[in-house]
Amino acid sequence: MRQNKEKGSVTDSTQTDQPLVEIEASDIAVGFNGMPVLRRVDLAVRSGEMVGLIGPNGSGKTTLLRVLANLRPAQAGVVRYGGLSADEIGARELARRIAYLAQGGAVHWEMRVETLVALGRLPHRRPFQGPSAADRDAIEKALWMADVAQLRRRTMAQVSGGERMRILLARALAVEAETLLADEPTAALDPLHQLQAMDLLREITRQGRGVIVVLHDLALAARFCDRLVLLAHGGVLAQGRPEEVLTDVRLAQAYGVEVLRGERDGVSFLLPWKKAKPCEGDADDDLNTSTNEGAHGPRRPDR
Repeated sequence: MRQNKEKGSVTDSTQTDQPLVEIEASDIAVGFNGMPVLRRVDLAVRSGEMVGLIGPNGSGKTTLLRVLANLRPAQAGVVRYGGLSADEIGARELARRIAYLAQGGAVHWEMRVETLVALGRLPHRRPFQGPSAADRDAIEKALWMADVAQLRRRTMAQVSGGERMRILLARALAVEAETLLADEPTAALDPLHQLQAMDLLREITRQGRGVIVVLHDLALAARFCDRLVLLAHGGVLAQGRPEEVLTDVRLAQAYGVEVLRGERDGVSFLLPWKKAKPCEGDADDDLNTSTNEGAHGPRRPDR
């Protein structure tokens, strides 16, 4: 249930067929040392959908995700969470609503896996309060969902890079947030665990939660995401359903590659194949182009 701040009323989300907008960013601009990185970025994620952030190295994917997580201020624009600003919600409540999985998986303390995953429950606990039954249930569920329950008694110094990423995913899952922001969660994972991680994110959306995920693997992005936001040349080159965003022209403009396309079990896939021929026209003219679905497209059927 959500409170309408202007009217003071409480709205039951079950009374509408339209999914709730969990995060909405409008006209976001970010720069470093006076150099613009992103400009005029509009983005939204609804409950029950997975939005993929894709684009070449340096296009601003991680920067945008950190802005959405309220970990970095934007130079311009606004981000709202369920219609409210971060200041209106408050830091503690926002930490319950938003779970953030950082890129790289650095852990600076040698603690046990189970202890690290339990940190995801801190937003739900009062100071000096031990874990509740709900906390313990959430931790146990997260360990099994991320396939790291068998590692629970190891220290973080005793796990591989891929296992560390899955453990950090478990910590994010333990938050049980409305929206998960994941920065390259498949990095360092073997092919099986890549598929399992993406299946897990899809399962989260089936539970009615939203997911925004940064991906470099275009095949995974095309297969699992409901919508894609393609960042390039300082802004949004395109956003919409994967088949509408991942066109040959846009991939050449953004990545400078040609792709090989195919189909397996009724699902289309694509693989980067070779360097693309130079594109005609100025890519900047195409910034912020969207499909007919815009920033609020429908969820794709399960695959």
